[in-house]
Amino acid sequence: MKPNSQQPNTLPPSYFDEVYQANEDPWQFETSPYEREKYAASVAALPRAHYSTAFEIGCSLGVLTEQLAPLCGHLLAVDVAEAPLDRARQRCAHLPQVEFQLLQVPQAFPAGQFELIVVSEVGYYLSPEDLQLARQRIVQALVPGGHLLLVHWTPPVHDYPLTGDAVHEFFLQEAYPFGPLASVHAERHDTYRLDLLVRQ
Repeated sequence: MKPNSQQPNTLPPSYFDEVYQANEDPWQFETSPYEREKYAASVAALPRAHYSTAFEIGCSLGVLTEQLAPLCGHLLAVDVAEAPLDRARQRCAHLPQVEFQLLQVPQAFPAGQFELIVVSEVGYYLSPEDLQLARQRIVQALVPGGHLLLVHWTPPVHDYPLTGDAVHEFFLQEAYPFGPLASVHAERHDTYRLDLLVRQ
């Protein structure tokens, strides 16, 4: 996995603080047709009607969180920036099963096991070393039969350490013959890809 030579390091929380200070919805999560289509595909890819415990890494404004919540008994959603978390808390205030935390994965990781872990538009912010640690912790936190949903923009971005494709291929290495994960669903669209893996 070859990182961006111009930016090989994990983007720090301060990067996102500055982005959200400049624009409350910098990636148009609330208004973009791309985001709406991607969220619909993400929820539709999940094969279960209910997950007792779920963990969303990088929830931002909570737009996807709100759509995942009806499927979850308890959904822990985290982000590294406080400003979007405040908006996410307001958005999901009517959903008592959702818990928000300020937390940076993989340096910090919640205790416990999850039936669903969602990594959507966040893996490419990590260096290869941090992504490796994240993968290790994510796999350990998935219960047997639990699902890992990966969804990422695939075109390269000049200030991101990795591409979406690199992130997905790295996780899929754990799905090859004797790995702990198995691929159960894959979609490739013009500008994003979606992979659903299951913990064996």
